[in-house]
Amino acid sequence: MSVLTRDEAQTRAQLLDVQHYSVDLDLTTGDETFESTSLIRFTARTAGDTFVELKPETLHSALLDDEPLDVTTLDGNRLPLRLSEGEHVLRISTTMRYSRTGEGMHRFADPSDGASYVYTQLFMEDVQRVFAAFDQPDLKAVFETAVTAPEGWTVLANGITEQHSDGIWRSAATPPLSTYFVCVAAGPWHSVRTEHAGLPFGIHCRRSLAPHLDADADEILAVTKACYDRFHEKFDEPYPFDSYDQAFVPEFNAGAMENPGLVTFRDEFVFRSAVTVTERQTRAMVIAHEMAHMWFGDLVTLRWWDDIWLNESFAEYMGYQTVNEACSDLFPDTWVDFGVTRKAWGYEADQRPSTHPVAPDPEAVPDTASALLNFDGISYAKGASALRQLVTWLGEKDFLAGINIHFKRHKFGNATLADFIDNLAAATDRDVHAWADQWLRTTGVDTLTPALTGEGLHWKLTVDRDGSRPHRVAAGLYDRDPSGELVLRERRELDVPQTEPAELTGPRPALVVLNDQDLTYAKLRFDQPSLEAALRGLSRIPDALTRAVIWNALRDMVRDGDLRPADYLEVALAHLTEETELALVQGVLGFARTQIADRYVTEEERPAALSTIRQIARALLRRTEDGEAPGLRLTAVRALIDSATTPDQIASWLDEGTVHGGPELDPELRWRILARLAVLGATDEPTIAAELERDPSATGQEGAARCRAALPTAEAKAAAWSALFDTDDLSNYLFTATAQGFWQPEQAELVRDYVPRFYPAAIALGARRGAAMAEAAGRYAFPSYAIDRESLALGERHLTDEMIPALRRKLVDQLDDLTRALTAHTA
Repeated sequence: MSVLTRDEAQTRAQLLDVQHYSVDLDLTTGDETFESTSLIRFTARTAGDTFVELKPETLHSALLDDEPLDVTTLDGNRLPLRLSEGEHVLRISTTMRYSRTGEGMHRFADPSDGASYVYTQLFMEDVQRVFAAFDQPDLKAVFETAVTAPEGWTVLANGITEQHSDGIWRSAATPPLSTYFVCVAAGPWHSVRTEHAGLPFGIHCRRSLAPHLDADADEILAVTKACYDRFHEKFDEPYPFDSYDQAFVPEFNAGAMENPGLVTFRDEFVFRSAVTVTERQTRAMVIAHEMAHMWFGDLVTLRWWDDIWLNESFAEYMGYQTVNEACSDLFPDTWVDFGVTRKAWGYEADQRPSTHPVAPDPEAVPDTASALLNFDGISYAKGASALRQLVTWLGEKDFLAGINIHFKRHKFGNATLADFIDNLAAATDRDVHAWADQWLRTTGVDTLTPALTGEGLHWKLTVDRDGSRPHRVAAGLYDRDPSGELVLRERRELDVPQTEPAELTGPRPALVVLNDQDLTYAKLRFDQPSLEAALRGLSRIPDALTRAVIWNALRDMVRDGDLRPADYLEVALAHLTEETELALVQGVLGFARTQIADRYVTEEERPAALSTIRQIARALLRRTEDGEAPGLRLTAVRALIDSATTPDQIASWLDEGTVHGGPELDPELRWRILARLAVLGATDEPTIAAELERDPSATGQEGAARCRAALPTAEAKAAAWSALFDTDDLSNYLFTATAQGFWQPEQAELVRDYVPRFYPAAIALGARRGAAMAEAAGRYAFPSYAIDRESLALGERHLTDEMIPALRRKLVDQLDDLTRALTAHTA
């Protein structure tokens, strides 16, 4: 299969003006394949040769202006076309294959009730798996779809759908869309429908999840309506589509996809077990993120994939900011969660060998395969952080004025980074072009460190910058009161680099926190007195966002080898037990459990690390005995389960169906306990099978796969390995669950012989099953706990340009993480 190059896309865009697609899909022909017909109306500006893309199981016919084309000329995914100047009609009929990897037209049979569902995910090149198309983002067209579906199914699409007398579901014509935005979702959906601002709104899920969607429908719709209204306060252009549906679909690879009028979400967001308010906030943020795309991404679309950050950074920033503004009654401070989770993702991605600018040079994205590599913490979290800094620098009024100019000039069309910057510049006197060069065209993370000089009541604050970007930051100056609390004296705004030191009056602050309120993107270090004050008084700092900034700094210090992992755990033990912000507890415990305990401490130190995490969790349990903080208690219970080194306590919880003092065990907690018992060798196949009979859902199937792969026997490991790499029977989610169970720190010796087998197996799998499965193999099936020089050298030897790019990128990242873990072992 050929990947589309930037040069080819530019040549084809100069040749073609594509007006309209009629797409007919027949989903009644079996479980393996479906029938697809594309009717494309377009104009050739001059005579010339080009091609249309498709990846069929069988190409039945192709007619250009009613003249048959030779179907044997299909070369991989390209059917050549020789065009005369003028208008043309292309009709292509195919049989297409359903996917089990979350790409193209994914088909899923629900084990709970046997019902089947299909949905499309057409990002990048996957439209070609569903219908023939001129597949590039700047060839927008109007789309109409007609779907023949089994009796009892409902069909959703980008426009309002209706079932006609012939039994076919037809969608309303869309405004001009890029090919990757076309969406169809069909099956016996459970739907909750309403109307808002004169438009039909709907939320949809599998029938087996109906009670759980109904339980949360009011919250989901309230968030949706509040964000919709807030965006209309911010944006001059009204919502550009005829309806707003949100479908929660099974085995979805991403968090969600911004298909115009029909957003698809992974259906884990329909919570079937207890979750924390932070997890509900994440769902709200994703709802807002995808809605922001209706304007930035859908109404105005990138011209080529080097500008993917324009879509994702904007939606990421707007998602957090809009939930913070519109849903503050439910979620009072989303930026704390951004700071401790998403921003850490950006910092880590930006310090790896695979880093790239937020806005990469066009030559760095020569084709679609390279473009796929940029969906990472840089395009999302770093880009959103850069935009937050831009808003701080410009002011929100001028920022939104520039955005609205952008929408007005390019609606229903395509735009570039240059267009975006020009439009922002039109709304301000500041040099936005220089800002973009410094922030968007460079890589890496600046480091900011405060330095105080002076004596008595007169001090000067200088900010040392290791890096090149300008920053507008707030320096938080904190004093210690008689009770030991750290109290904010003042928050001083500074521009870095400074023209002169900041003059401070009063005694030397006990603590100086640069980037207080987390308004810029930079790593922080402390002068020695401030570091000592932070380590002693972290839980006594009143502002949660300031505490998030400090926790992030400590995390960076561990990753850089500047703070011993054991010392980080001691800080967590001293302060996390008093923490009131749930997002911080979850973020810090998550890093402590999955990175420090599993990777950054040595095998000899690991029992002590797990013991410290259990101490923190038990202290949190004691704090929540009154039932006032169920999310905090749930977080503590999860940490106790995951950190158990003996089976007795968690096995008794499973037997009794409850944690003493609550909560009662729901399916998620039961599978979590059983997975840990499997790791510890304290359960067996009959017990796993009995639990699966109790919970035969899709999530139960994944839980059973994870548990079976985690059993500490040679037979279990051999069976799991064979399922992962010897056949292609596992769906994307079952592959992930099996891989998650396979590698365990406690079982390093048992699976040591599989470490060298991973690389050839993963390379072969990527070549067979494509980018999504290659990325899953690199992320979840990588031998993360083989932390030694031999494993590092083995991985480096296998890094070649011959492997699929998605896998190579993931392995580069994994080997960088392995290098950091090795460094931490000697800290």
